[in-house]
Amino acid sequence: MKRIFLSLAVLAIVATTYSCRETTQEKTEDAVEAIGEDIENAAEETGDAIQEGADELNDEIQGNDDM
Repeated sequence: MKRIFLSLAVLAIVATTYSCRETTQEKTEDAVEAIGEDIENAAEETGDAIQEGADELNDEIQGNDDM
């Protein structure tokens, strides 16, 4: 009887560990999603920097430079 309970306990632990494990495909999908978000953020920051530079250049040309 003790062996049966021990076997069931080991089986439950193995099943729990196996079912909670992420697959390689899920990890890859998460990594691709994170990379996409990083690229999107970098593009947005670059666009903001370009816009800020263009605004400063426009102010300089118009003579509205506050420096």
